[in-house]
Amino acid sequence: MSGDVGELLRPLVPRVLGVLVRRYGQFDACEDAVQEALVAASEQWREGGVPDNPLSWLVTVATRRLTDHWRSESARRRREETVAAREVPDAAVAVPDEDDTLTLLFLCCHPAVSPPSQVALTLRAVGGLTTAQIAKAFLVPEATMTRRITRAKESIAAAGSTFGDPEAAGYAERLSVVLQVLYLIFNEGYTATSGTDLQVPELAQEAIRLTRAVRALRPEDDEVAGLLALMLLTDARRPARTAEDGTLVPLDAQDRTRWDRAMIAEGTELIGRVLGRAPVGVYQVQAAIAALHDEAPSAETTDWVQIAQLYEVLQELAPSPVVTLNQAIAVAMVDGPGRGLELLDSIAADSRMQQGHRLDAVRAHLLERAGDAVGARECYLRAAGRTGSVPERRYLEEQAARLG
Repeated sequence: MSGDVGELLRPLVPRVLGVLVRRYGQFDACEDAVQEALVAASEQWREGGVPDNPLSWLVTVATRRLTDHWRSESARRRREETVAAREVPDAAVAVPDEDDTLTLLFLCCHPAVSPPSQVALTLRAVGGLTTAQIAKAFLVPEATMTRRITRAKESIAAAGSTFGDPEAAGYAERLSVVLQVLYLIFNEGYTATSGTDLQVPELAQEAIRLTRAVRALRPEDDEVAGLLALMLLTDARRPARTAEDGTLVPLDAQDRTRWDRAMIAEGTELIGRVLGRAPVGVYQVQAAIAALHDEAPSAETTDWVQIAQLYEVLQELAPSPVVTLNQAIAVAMVDGPGRGLELLDSIAADSRMQQGHRLDAVRAHLLERAGDAVGARECYLRAAGRTGSVPERRYLEEQAARLG
């Protein structure tokens, strides 16, 4: 497939798949039909040129491939009437509804599917990434990712879900799951949980692209806007987060002239437009915090008082040990490291904080600020042993070595 045709096809894939899934419901069969339509497009468009309405062309061809497949099965006679009843003329599929992309996102985020599988299926079906690409991003064997995606499809099929109007009852609740999945994808791209690279830019960029699509479909939802703003304001720092050799550069040491000012401007404008409207959601508050970091010319001039206040709001909206962890940093900047350490003590026994490295990493930082070099060194080393990210581990080990 030529590069030009490939670039044209990629954003159309979820829309075509969404049309078929909405109409016929069988995810696997619909996906196979779409893949066949893509092959046909790559062959025919290269020779005959791109049709006037490529989306309509793909939907029509995929629909025909799907009905042909059903007719050829061993149960053809029993299904023919159903297929004929479902079949529609070309005119009926000529202008697919843009909401089919959102329908597909909702399908991938079905509650019957586990969170890791929701992420994988979303990237495969909506993001258009290959199974090999997804497996590489999450550092698992391709066979493992294939099984994960297959199980997700089987869970959806077993649940017998049907999807109609995205405004129907239950979709508001599902939208929050969609946003959570997109947030998980972004976070894994921004700071990979394992591997030799600190970041997987392709994942973060894909999450932003998909969130933009949701934003276009649901412009009235302020939490969608908040999530998009949060991603933009956070990803804007990506160019300065690593040195040339891949070494991690912490926020307070980053060259802020390397931050993407266009992304910061877009994110700031977006969150400024929606933040004053009630009700305020968790993504909006996090975006406001990110904006305060991005607008400060240096770590020292950051408005830590306002950031600490926003973390209090976040605790009221969605209390969690992760919020407390981040709040401890802000509070320490305002009231001193001792107060921050007290907050860390309040979540030390929480089982959700036992496996990761961040609690020890933050504690090490605050202990160092408090003058306890021995305790800080121990915590840096403990944190280094608990992260799967090579750049993070090297950074933490360097901090420990610096303290003797």
